[in-house]
Amino acid sequence: MSDVRIYHNPACSHSRGALQILEEGTADVEVVLYLQTPPSKDDLERFLELLEDPPADLVRKDKRFAELGLVESDYQTPEQVVGVLLEHPELMQRPVIVKNDRAVLAKPSEKVLTLLEG
Repeated sequence: MSDVRIYHNPACSHSRGALQILEEGTADVEVVLYLQTPPSKDDLERFLELLEDPPADLVRKDKRFAELGLVESDYQTPEQVVGVLLEHPELMQRPVIVKNDRAVLAKPSEKVLTLLEG
């Protein structure tokens, strides 16, 4: 098992930047292309336990969110966030990086450094 796991979208500049930082500073990085292999309910619940950010920050409120007719106030609790991301994994904010019992939402990419320092 890898020391660090990144839930990555190669189309995202933040995700590419975080992966580059990880590859330069960490020997063992597992890359999960989360759009091809969406996180499970257990994975999403673990992200929310480990992230310091509010649960709602794990959901992208972008054009796709609006196209689906979703309302930001409906996706605030861990249960609501997990539910919407299981149904629409493309709405997951990225990249999520997990190292042992810590995780970071690396937006901007440099936030991954806080995970590597500790």
